[in-house]
Amino acid sequence: MLVPRALRPRGLSLTARILAVNVIALALLAGSFFYLDSYRSQLLGERFKLARAEAEIAADALDGASLAQQKTLLVRIGQEQRLRLRLYDREGRLVADSFALAPPSFALVDPTGEPWYQHAARLLDRGVDFIVGAPPVERYAEPADPGAGNWPEVVRARAAHSTQVYLRYAPDRTPVLTAATPVGSDSDGQMLLAMRNAVDITQAVRDARQTLVIIIGLALMLSVQLSLFLARTIVQPLRALVRAAVRVRLGRDREVVVPRLPDRGDEIGLLARAFSDMTMALRHRIDAVESFAADVAHELKNPLASLASAIESLDRVEDATLRRQLTAIATHDVQRIDRLITEIADASRIDAELSRATFVRLDLGGLAAQVVGARGARETRGGAVIRLRQPDPGTYAPLVLGDAMRLERVLENLLDNAVSFSPPGGAVDVAVWTQGPREGEDARVMLSVTDEGPGIPQAERGKVFERFHSVRPAEEAFGAHSGLGLAIARTIAEAHDGRLAIIDRPDGAHGACLVLTLPYAGELRA
Repeated sequence: MLVPRALRPRGLSLTARILAVNVIALALLAGSFFYLDSYRSQLLGERFKLARAEAEIAADALDGASLAQQKTLLVRIGQEQRLRLRLYDREGRLVADSFALAPPSFALVDPTGEPWYQHAARLLDRGVDFIVGAPPVERYAEPADPGAGNWPEVVRARAAHSTQVYLRYAPDRTPVLTAATPVGSDSDGQMLLAMRNAVDITQAVRDARQTLVIIIGLALMLSVQLSLFLARTIVQPLRALVRAAVRVRLGRDREVVVPRLPDRGDEIGLLARAFSDMTMALRHRIDAVESFAADVAHELKNPLASLASAIESLDRVEDATLRRQLTAIATHDVQRIDRLITEIADASRIDAELSRATFVRLDLGGLAAQVVGARGARETRGGAVIRLRQPDPGTYAPLVLGDAMRLERVLENLLDNAVSFSPPGGAVDVAVWTQGPREGEDARVMLSVTDEGPGIPQAERGKVFERFHSVRPAEEAFGAHSGLGLAIARTIAEAHDGRLAIIDRPDGAHGACLVLTLPYAGELRA
C-alpha cells in the first residue's frame, strides 16, 4: 500500500541514518589510514640516521688506505650492506664505483614490467601524499656526467665538511637515500657518496596499509550487516504501524488489525501495544458516537413524527375538544424534544467539561443535605418522601475531591430515577457515610439512594447505565424521561475516580439501591 506523501519521512530514512551513524564511525577509524604517512616519516627518519652512520663509518675505513685498498673496501662494504658507493677525488672526479668494480648489490625496479596491483599501490601512495600534503620528492635519475658536481649532496658536504643525506624516489616510487661525507679530515680531500634503495620502507608501509584496509573492510561489512539488522528490527515494525495508522485514518478497513508485537519487550513493543490499545479505544469511541447519533436520531424521530401528525390534524379537526387534545399532544412533544435536546447536549459535552474542571475538597454529606432540602421545598411525583441520613458525628467527615455542580447533578439524577419508580407516598432514603480503609483498598465515601419501587432485575442492572435505555413504570407518561440520567451520572462518577453501581437493598425489602463510591479526600486519624 502506498504511503501518502504527508506521511512519508522527510530527509533521510531511519535505515539510512542508522547506516550513516555506523559508517561515519568507521570512516573516522579509516582516517588513521592516512596517518600511516607519519609511520613512513618515522621510518625514513631512522634510515636517515642509519645512512649517515653507514657513510661516516665507510669513510673512516677508507681514510688513509691506498686506492687499491679503497676499491677493495668499496666492493666489500657495498656487497655486505647492499649499498652503492662512489669515491670522488678532490677535483670531483669519480675515482671508484662499487657497481663498476663488482656486480651491483641491488637494482632499481622498472615499473613498466610490474603487475597492475603495484601500479594501484603507487597510485594510492600518490593519493595519500596529496591528501596529507606531503612535500614533493625529487625523482632519482643517474646524471649523464658522473662527476661530483652533479650531486648536490656532495657539493654541500664538501662545503660544510659534514655528512649530507638526500631523499629521492626511484622509478617504482621506492625511497633512494644518498649520503655524502668527506673522507678524512682534509676538507679538500676525497668525498664518499653512499646510496641505498630502501624498498623495505615502502613495503612496510604498504603492508600496514593493507592490513588496516582489510580490518576496516571487515568491520565495515559487519557494521553494515548489523546496521541493516538493527534497521529491520526497528523500521519494519514502525512501517507496519504506519500502514495500519493510514488504514485507520482513511477508514477503508473497518477491522484493521494493528500489530501488537507481543514477543517484543522493548520500546517498539510497548509502542505497538500502546498504539493498538489507542486504536481500539478510538474505535470504541467511534462506535459509541455512531451509536449515540443513531439513538439521538431515533429518540428525536418519535416526538417529531407525533408533533407533525398533531399539527397536520389540526387543520382538519373542527371539534374544539379534539383540537385541545391535539394541541396538548403537540405541546407535550415540544417539551419532550426540548428535554431530549437538553439531555443530549449535556451528555455530549460532559466529558470535555469534566476534563477542564477544577476539583476541590468538599463535604458530600453537606452537598446531599442541600439537594434533599431543595427537593423537599417542591412537590414530588406521587408525594414521595425523601429522607436523608447523615453520617454519625464520631465518624470521618465524608470529604471528597470533586466538582460540586457535577456531583449535585449525579444526586439529582439518582433522586429523579428513585422518585419515578416509587409508589404513591413511598419513601426515598439517601444515606452518606465513610468507609474506612480495608486490606488492599483505600478509604472511600459512600452515598446511597434507596427507593421502594419494583427494583431493577439483575439482567437489567448493566443496561440501565446505557444511553437512552429506559425501563419505565407502565403508569408513567411516555417520553417523560430521556434515558440519559443514569448514563450521565455514571460518567460523572468515573470522572471523579469513583463508580456507580446497583445493589440489592440491605434490608431485603423491595426496591432499588444505587450506590455512589468516591475516594476519601480527608486525613485519617491515628
